[in-house]
Amino acid sequence: MPVRRLMHYITAAVAAALVLSGCSGAGGSTPVVVGEAKRGGVANVAEVNAFSSFNPYSADGNTDINSKVGYITHSGFYYLDDSAAVLRNDKFGRFEKVSDEPLKVKYTVNEGVKWSDGEAIDAGDLLLSWAAGSGYFDDADPMTGAGTKYFSVASDTGGLAGTVLPELGDDRRSITLEYATPYADWEVAFDVGLPAHVVAAKSGLNDEEDLIDLIRDSPRGDPEKPAVNAELKRVADFWNSGFDTKSLPDDPALYLSSGPYIVRDIVPEVSMRLVRNRDYVWGAEPWLDEITIRFTGALPAAVDALRNGQVDIISPQPSAGTEDLFAGLAEQGNTLERYNQSGYDHLDLIFSGPFAQEDVREAFLKTVPRQAIVDAVVGDLVPDAKPLDSHVFLPAQPKYPDTVKNNGSSDFAEVDIEAARALLDGDTPTVRILYNRDNPNRAEAFALIRDSAAQAGFQVVDGGQSSADWAKSLGGSGYDAALLGWIGTGAGVSRVPQIFRTGSGSNFNGFSDADADKAMEQLARTTDLGKQDELLAEIDRRIWENAYGLPLYQTIGTTAFGPRITGVKSSSGPLGVWWNVWEWRLAS
Repeated sequence: MPVRRLMHYITAAVAAALVLSGCSGAGGSTPVVVGEAKRGGVANVAEVNAFSSFNPYSADGNTDINSKVGYITHSGFYYLDDSAAVLRNDKFGRFEKVSDEPLKVKYTVNEGVKWSDGEAIDAGDLLLSWAAGSGYFDDADPMTGAGTKYFSVASDTGGLAGTVLPELGDDRRSITLEYATPYADWEVAFDVGLPAHVVAAKSGLNDEEDLIDLIRDSPRGDPEKPAVNAELKRVADFWNSGFDTKSLPDDPALYLSSGPYIVRDIVPEVSMRLVRNRDYVWGAEPWLDEITIRFTGALPAAVDALRNGQVDIISPQPSAGTEDLFAGLAEQGNTLERYNQSGYDHLDLIFSGPFAQEDVREAFLKTVPRQAIVDAVVGDLVPDAKPLDSHVFLPAQPKYPDTVKNNGSSDFAEVDIEAARALLDGDTPTVRILYNRDNPNRAEAFALIRDSAAQAGFQVVDGGQSSADWAKSLGGSGYDAALLGWIGTGAGVSRVPQIFRTGSGSNFNGFSDADADKAMEQLARTTDLGKQDELLAEIDRRIWENAYGLPLYQTIGTTAFGPRITGVKSSSGPLGVWWNVWEWRLAS
């Protein structure tokens, strides 16, 4: 279920952006008693979705599995633990606020930190990450479509867009970001992304210094006077798609590592093998020598793989009626955990074609059997499970109950076929729904929506695609609605503008509301948590009033692991069990 871009906001950090769900590791490690475990060994992990890109920061590459692989093959200034707390990785480098007015933050990479080809991670890498994550050079007008959007990042660019051209340090390992206005999420706004020396070479420049000069000498984008910067566009085009692949590239430069593991082999849509990066000393030393990921494509296959000893860890998304699949696992010595994820599945309508008119959007939403979908997908996994009634809050958050009372979600609490027919006034719109057909939860939701909408006169077309391909269709043409999931880190508030701000990287359906945009601008500038909640509630109300789509249900996570592995700990965020991969080890 790709949970794609919810938490990554990118600058380059997987920790901050919103990830499309499909269903820089370092820091402290869990104490290990002598004799309890041993260094080395191999662990096998099952993942439902197949790998498709070594750039998890791009709009197309920002899926759950790509982000997990990106996380364990990249390191950075910080990471998030299982409670979404920001933990700094001082072995990699340091970042510090050097001024409040204006807000200035300096990032410095430690000496000796390098890519797996031996090239140092330096100011050029930091500058490229800023260029991609800031939208500084964009002159595109999201309302007219004129101009150019250079780097297609998954994250919201609103935060870094408020920075000026960065200052590079004389040490060539540091960069200072200066914000024009305060930014609430500054601590998780920036990190290292892709290797600048590789992007420079692959886009036709002589070396990284040429890329640095190009970025520093190029003018800021001006939507009032759009002009294509051809050289920068070649760089951005390679950044956007040059790392996309389902197989292992012939050129190792396309899959360099700066983290604890390096990809060694890939069998497309079947498996991936990663080996320990022996040069990695700028983070916690991993216990395991190798990790093999099997892309199972379905929940039953993942459970069978664990039961048969083919894998040690699984973290599939369960659905109603699948409880029997897990029966007997504990008796085999496996550990089973279930928890609420910081994500949700939802139905989004495209603001063009049949849904360009608000009446048609509202009519369609009134046909969606949300409680039936919850019953079919969540079932008894959560007692008395109810549909999710907010686009920005989850049920456990304190502001959720009050927001739901006032956001307009009650207008869609029940299916109302007669009201939908009245709004259509005899029309019979054809609607094509995009979804991951290999995800049984999404397939079930699609079937229920199709059958219910038909009663009002809608002709619903099955636009399902395979798990390896469907996410790349998001934001394109050829569909009118999409079933997808978002999963966030829980850190900061940039996940909201990432999805809903006009022209944002993960705004796939063309939603645009001036009042919501204004509230999101204020949201980015305030550090007052109470004020943030008020703004989020206002944004939620505006989304409902526009008949944007429907949140369906909060997703449920499941982790199961066998007796030969220890150190596994689940996180509700997009990385799941992978957040502390360096602590995984074989039991003695």
